[in-house]
Amino acid sequence: MTSLFEAAAQCLAAADPAEKVALTHLHAAAFARGERHVPADAPPPGPIRMPGRPARPRLVHPRELPRRGLGSDEGRAAFLHAIAHIELNAIDLAWDAVYRFRGLPGDFYRDWVQVAGDEARHFVMLRQRLREFGRDYGDFDAHNGLWEMTEKTAHDGLARMALVPRVLEARGLDVTPGMIERLRTLGDTRTVEILQVILREEVAHVAAGSRWFRWYCERAGVEPRARFRELLQEYAGGYLHGPFNVEARLLAGFDEDELAALEYAEAAQSKA
Repeated sequence: MTSLFEAAAQCLAAADPAEKVALTHLHAAAFARGERHVPADAPPPGPIRMPGRPARPRLVHPRELPRRGLGSDEGRAAFLHAIAHIELNAIDLAWDAVYRFRGLPGDFYRDWVQVAGDEARHFVMLRQRLREFGRDYGDFDAHNGLWEMTEKTAHDGLARMALVPRVLEARGLDVTPGMIERLRTLGDTRTVEILQVILREEVAHVAAGSRWFRWYCERAGVEPRARFRELLQEYAGGYLHGPFNVEARLLAGFDEDELAALEYAEAAQSKA
């Protein structure tokens, strides 16, 4: 296999999380060595479908997920499972961007292959920590919200860049600092260290979404701030939850107008 698109499809199809991680590292390293190319004559991507998933966890509506505090080992295990599930999904989000959107600059593929590798490493760290609590990935229910937005934006790379990295994945920038402080007060320094790594690297991932959203807007001749507001109104109902981490989002490529648009859309959503 030498095609990056075929490599991405193989990673997406892998159902076992350990296999998905191993394939991600294999193909990301091969791409870095120049052994996976982006063919100019590749056929169009296949229709989007659910990526490979293990039989567990059971996927349920977010409202069906119980709320657990961090004060108990069971609560922390459930929290670690939820974050690990997000990171596993994020591997597929990155590979789907690589696979689905064709004819783009080489830096686009380099960015999202890098993201896939980072997310795979995050999943491994979280899964190992989860096992230290006597649990494993699949032991708790989870939801499918991240992939649902991926399906909704499969037809439009501009919308994908605006909404998946900058709305859904950027949620981690807002909530992770509070989780870090809560876990620090509980003395869970190991989980704190993992979350600090993830938070630092997720800023760069959201920044990649910001960069390529603006690139798409420039290519299409549309004003990015106005288009972001339109996309929030069209797609993001129910997905926005403040307060927003202004400092981290500015580092990740948002500007003041976009942050104001997020706050306005979140307030309008709350009133609906």
